[in-house]
Amino acid sequence: MTRNGFDRREAAVLRKLSSPAKIQQFLDAEIGYNKEKDGDTCRSPRRVLRDRVAHCMEGALFAAAALRVLGFPPLIVDLESVRDDDHIVAVFQQHGCWGAIAKSNYAGLRFREPVYRTLRELAMSYFEHYYNPAGEKTLRAYSRPVNLSRFDSIGWMTAEEDLWAIPEYLYTIPHRRLLTAEMERRLNRMDRRLFAAGRVGAVE
Repeated sequence: MTRNGFDRREAAVLRKLSSPAKIQQFLDAEIGYNKEKDGDTCRSPRRVLRDRVAHCMEGALFAAAALRVLGFPPLIVDLESVRDDDHIVAVFQQHGCWGAIAKSNYAGLRFREPVYRTLRELAMSYFEHYYNPAGEKTLRAYSRPVNLSRFDSIGWMTAEEDLWAIPEYLYTIPHRRLLTAEMERRLNRMDRRLFAAGRVGAVE
């Protein structure tokens, strides 16, 4: 076993993911989208590697573990929505700016280059791409970064059990609102072209 708990085969795969962009490419090309609702499974990074499937929570956990192997802290952020599912992203900093890695069935809710000066800027970069099937723009708030090292005691990177403690913890922490009530009242529906573009390649 390596110091992160992965076996040699698993560690060899992770070592090839030598940048945040390569982690995202691996999630996109090698890991299928888990069509089960987020409440049905919460796989560890080891299980994601084995099963080759993930939804956004599982993808964020995998990305955080891969970032940790690269020497980054394993951080995730919860993007909170209304009339929609929350979205979880793994975040990282380079040269003082924030970027993100994510698994999503929506094309616009995945990778972000590390060019955002604040977490609020990063969260707002998802706003126009975050919508429900009715075409409503649904992103409303974001959490502080959660360092997953706090869950090392349950072996979050390699556990065989579902990691429900992590999403349960995300529900308990404060979130910062992105919009005022007046802004929410004035929101328009999604542009049809952007709606369609966001669904390119989606798993139905």
